[in-house]
Amino acid sequence: MVMNSTQNTARITAIGTYVPTRILTNNDLEKMVDTSDEWIFQRTGIRERRIAADNVFTSDLAIAAVEKLIETYHKSVTDVDMILVATSTPDYPFPSVATQIQAHFGIEQAGAMDLSATCAGFTYALHVANTMISSGLHQKVLVVAAETLSKVTDYTDRTTCILFGDGAGAVLVERDEKAPGFHSFYLGSKGDGGIHVYRSGMSETMFGRDLTTTGCIVQNGREVYKWAATTIPKGMEQVVTRAGKSLEDVDWFIPHSANLRMIESICEKSDFPIEKTLVSMTHYGNTSAASIPLALDLGIQQGKVKSGDTLLLYGFGGGLVHAGLMLTWDLSGEK
Repeated sequence: MVMNSTQNTARITAIGTYVPTRILTNNDLEKMVDTSDEWIFQRTGIRERRIAADNVFTSDLAIAAVEKLIETYHKSVTDVDMILVATSTPDYPFPSVATQIQAHFGIEQAGAMDLSATCAGFTYALHVANTMISSGLHQKVLVVAAETLSKVTDYTDRTTCILFGDGAGAVLVERDEKAPGFHSFYLGSKGDGGIHVYRSGMSETMFGRDLTTTGCIVQNGREVYKWAATTIPKGMEQVVTRAGKSLEDVDWFIPHSANLRMIESICEKSDFPIEKTLVSMTHYGNTSAASIPLALDLGIQQGKVKSGDTLLLYGFGGGLVHAGLMLTWDLSGEK
């Protein structure tokens, strides 16, 4: 847990998202594993998810999201001084996805690094971007969250293959001392819970326990659900309290779109209306780090999120890690 200590001077100025064209529906999954559309939807709220082609990787989705940002908001990224990419499915262990974005757009002066915080990756990366700018050391940071989870999903495991999809979201974070958009944050972690959701790598054990070493996602959904349902409501209260606000001041709650039933439980425990909650899993599935920007952009496109709205973003997932942010959505910089 980290306390607020610096005056925020950063604001999000643009957003772009991208999902692959291929759709994998619940009916499609009925032909692959022992499941049904009704069973999946009742337990997860997911109807379909997007799947990247075999020759399309996380960097491709990330670049497409940045291109959409540029096209929609008429922004330039050539003067960006840092690129942060939140992903747990990079094309390679190294070089990073961030350097591939840097090369594609020819951003010569930018630092570039990937950040690994799984489903909390977007909120962690936003926090880092705000910190970099508010410290006075950076002016313009490109934050991208992108995943190709389909490439690390076991499609013979009906408990996980029904959940995951691919997608990407990108935002520009720029210095604005007159109308900063970031207000408060709350971070936390529970490392000993990492055994409940992981993807194996070099080590075949964790905390002395043997791992399933297929290289695909392994999840104990029940334990992750219990942790999120108890941890996130407390974190939400911390975020708004640090901003000198209450949950009643929040126009839109945008959590990681893991599972609709989990989000309903979080809202119920927080006494926060589900009607003021934005999600992306219904048509995109669980896209890990990309789920929050996808939900935010959907809210904008649907005319729900408007300039001046107060947003509470909350990411949570493998690690176990979580990060919440309270901010004002104002692309114009006007108070």
